[in-house]
Amino acid sequence: MEKFDVVIIGSGPGGYIAAIRSGQLGLKTALVEKDKELGGTCLNVGCIPSKALLTSSDHFTFVKKEAAKHGIVTDGARVDLAKMQERKDKVVKTFNSGVRSLMKTNKVTVFTGFGTITAPGKVSVKSANGDTQEIEAKNIVIATGSAATELPFAKFDGKMIVSSTEALEFKETPKKLLVIGAGAIGLELGSVWNRLGSEVTALEFLPRIAIGFDLELSNLLQRLLTAQGITFHLETKVSAVKVDNGHATVTAVKNGEELKFEADKVLVSVGRRPFSDALGAEKVGVAFDEKRRIKVDKHFRTNVDGIYAIGDVIAGPMLAHKAEDEGIACVEIIAGKAGHVNYEAIAGIIYTNPELAGVGLTEEQAKEQGIDYRVGRFPFRANSRALCSDDVEGMVKFVADAKTDRILGAHILHHTASELIAEAVSVIEFGGSSEDIGRTTHSHPTLSEAVKEAALNVEKRALHIMNR
Repeated sequence: MEKFDVVIIGSGPGGYIAAIRSGQLGLKTALVEKDKELGGTCLNVGCIPSKALLTSSDHFTFVKKEAAKHGIVTDGARVDLAKMQERKDKVVKTFNSGVRSLMKTNKVTVFTGFGTITAPGKVSVKSANGDTQEIEAKNIVIATGSAATELPFAKFDGKMIVSSTEALEFKETPKKLLVIGAGAIGLELGSVWNRLGSEVTALEFLPRIAIGFDLELSNLLQRLLTAQGITFHLETKVSAVKVDNGHATVTAVKNGEELKFEADKVLVSVGRRPFSDALGAEKVGVAFDEKRRIKVDKHFRTNVDGIYAIGDVIAGPMLAHKAEDEGIACVEIIAGKAGHVNYEAIAGIIYTNPELAGVGLTEEQAKEQGIDYRVGRFPFRANSRALCSDDVEGMVKFVADAKTDRILGAHILHHTASELIAEAVSVIEFGGSSEDIGRTTHSHPTLSEAVKEAALNVEKRALHIMNR
């Protein structure tokens, strides 16, 4: 039986990053993955392929609707969906190859098969052909991620009622796509197919889209996505999905009235659940909470000695970068170092156009907590680079402590929000203030100047708008 210092089950962003860091620290490391390719959901059927399609479909929208403004004539532009999907697959394969190479570089032994914990310190790996191999480890890290949540009356069939996995693989653009759930996944994939010609309708049980993000900016995002062609029905409860002869009929209730929607495809995007079953963890005594998440302490230790868990299988936002940082911190702790994750400085992002990004407290959360706060805003319409780029939709918003000026939260709605939010994350990580950003020189002309102006506006000192 081969012995390791660390065995990591699951090769998603949390797992493979943990394996790299473990190798860097000189620990003898094994990575167990049930699928043929490394990278987990994020790399293979999530973050990476969805961003590839979002980019391609966004380019098409620019050519079709915006290029003429720039004096670029593109008559007759059309979509070659097969080529677009081919490019997406190439991006994924390139990343797959890179992760595999990183395992070799960091001397990580990869086992392909379903990993099961048979006892503390022991993992059984069952390959696709049924062969079983036992490995031994001083420490086991569970990093098995999450899976799409089904509705009891709308089970995934992979053809008509689909999860995000199948929605990334459509061979033809659906004439009518109905999306159940208006969170990040539903909005992103709804945007892709809306841009490519689908009539997209989104049904959301809650009274708003993008729950968890700043209300002011999420409401603005909804208006902009509506203008792009997506139809939203909020406070709408889906009660049935019937498939008949290649078409789906979705029944829902809104304001006491029963509504029916016809669709060629139904994307169920109502959240994800921890992939924590069949791992053997429960049998060896690992404790779970009511949501089937593995319970851990602040050092990612379960209640069973030598067994740790990170990422989507534990509490907290189901985000790839959160899992990555937990993976690093976890193996550093195993190696006797001081691993740490600051959960107040983890941004959430929706990659629509415009993108919505947020970190820390929203204005609503600050208000609910009774915090005395101030808000600074700055619209991109007043930013010179945004005007040059004809990319003026959205704003930057800061929430800062009224007494100390410490930044409590930052929220950005813009085409580049996923990149611009990093500055605010860094300042929050170091406990900085809005004045710290406001007094930092930002190059001109850049979109980042909008971040500076919003920070200045906390104290009503913005330079290019009327302060309020």
